Amino acid sequence: MDFLRNEIENRRRQLSRQRKEIQSLQRAGINTASAEELFSRMMAKIIELYGERDRQVEEQRIK
Repeated sequence: MDFLRNEIENRRRQLSRQRKEIQSLQRAGINTASAEELFSRMMAKIIELYGERDRQVEEQRIK
């Protein structure tokens, strides 16, 4: 459980850095399509981790 929580937090930090990078690229007038695709994949992985965490929490409650 702690592993998942730590992984989620690390990925959220990465997501924040990616968001800042996209904003910098946009200000510079550089195409951000590939960076935005990466951002979407990162976000999807975080959502997947949330689901896994919630599943484990529910299993703990049942026990």
